[in-house]
Amino acid sequence: MWWGVAAALSANVLYSSGFVLEKRALSGIPSLSVRRPLRLVRLLLGSPLWIAGSLALAAGFGAQLVVYRTLPMAAAQGLFVSGLVLLLLLSSLVLGERLSPRERYATAGVLAALLMVVASLNQGADAVGDRASTVPVLALSGASLLAGFWLYAKAERRAARRRHAAPPAGVTYAIAVGLVYGVSSLAIKGISARLAPDAPLASALSLAATPYPYLLLITGAGGLVLSQTALQRCRASLVVPVCTTTSCLYTATLGTLAFGESLPGDPLRRLLLVAGASLAVSVLLALAVPSAQQPKRPHHETR
Repeated sequence: MWWGVAAALSANVLYSSGFVLEKRALSGIPSLSVRRPLRLVRLLLGSPLWIAGSLALAAGFGAQLVVYRTLPMAAAQGLFVSGLVLLLLLSSLVLGERLSPRERYATAGVLAALLMVVASLNQGADAVGDRASTVPVLALSGASLLAGFWLYAKAERRAARRRHAAPPAGVTYAIAVGLVYGVSSLAIKGISARLAPDAPLASALSLAATPYPYLLLITGAGGLVLSQTALQRCRASLVVPVCTTTSCLYTATLGTLAFGESLPGDPLRRLLLVAGASLAVSVLLALAVPSAQQPKRPHHETR
């Protein structure tokens, strides 16, 4: 159980650092377009700073596998959103994206939510789901990916129509990417449940017969293209919190149902978990609203 908590906090550090490094690298890369994916990948791979950020994110995915083997999905998401405190601080220190008073209050609120989620955990008492029915997972994933790609296309059309006007908010971009990464979280959960370190060949054969590795490939490629264009056009301190909140809420609700996990049986622990996760989501959703209304910044610091 506590290995899972340590892995979740490590993943937070890796994810926050990775996103900030990628955002810093994107400020020096020509404008990216989802309509030219090969050019996009070529430009990204030509930036050592971007590669360093992507390696940090890949290490975060590895830590996430450990988390999903040891913690229920609802509790894991409550821990993951706490990493946005570090993201806001790094965005301010490294990227110069100044924190508003509301954002500073939000960091305190998310830290309080983190303590509540950790207090709700009970070693040996919380069940971790390891199986889900294939058909519902595929249906849920397909609908979510279609919704995410549709939202992103809608945001792109809106941006094209208003090229010479005030830029639209980046919230739509972030929600679209969050849906894609929500499906990715389901895939990581499914893969982690079937990994057997003492039998790698059997694990690989077992995974090949499931949709999870293929979903991870689709969401990995799609998420890469969508997230990098969104990060280049919008503030990291807006895109990442809204994206992560969307992904965590998606995984905590639909993932918990898909994998047959339940909330803690003890009323106090259940209250702490639900209240902590709700507080984190509420704070971050409220945080995104004023951020989206900030004035346009030069170069890539728009929307």
